[in-house]
Amino acid sequence: MSSKAARRRAREFALQGIYQWLLSANSMLLIEEHVSQVSGFDKADRELFISLLRGTLNNVDDLQAEFAPFIHRAVHELSPVERAILLLATHELKHNLDTPYRVIINEAIELAKSYGGTDGHRFVNGVLDKLATQLRVTEVSAGRS
Repeated sequence: MSSKAARRRAREFALQGIYQWLLSANSMLLIEEHVSQVSGFDKADRELFISLLRGTLNNVDDLQAEFAPFIHRAVHELSPVERAILLLATHELKHNLDTPYRVIINEAIELAKSYGGTDGHRFVNGVLDKLATQLRVTEVSAGRS
């Protein structure tokens, strides 16, 4: 399996864990244990999964504060899937600087298409495009010139 596919799977499993946490408020370690037992997890990049899940869940309030200005409703009113995707992608934009912002946004859009509501991917795209201009100023500017 390619590393790209393994990374995509890691994001999918991290999304599942974040979603689970949003709905259950179970401990991060319990969720990590549960998700790692799901069929197909062996094909995911385990290190990336752990980094994404822990990094996101340890910083939920800060991450939400980053994207909140770009949504037109309270964060808790978002669907759990959209909220989980925004948390995950915001974490990556802030902390995984070796991953290009366009890759992060595209991966988030794909997650929203697979797991979100009908137009959830458009919403996610709009929020993350705006957020990227703040968190990745130099990279976004270079890409637009």
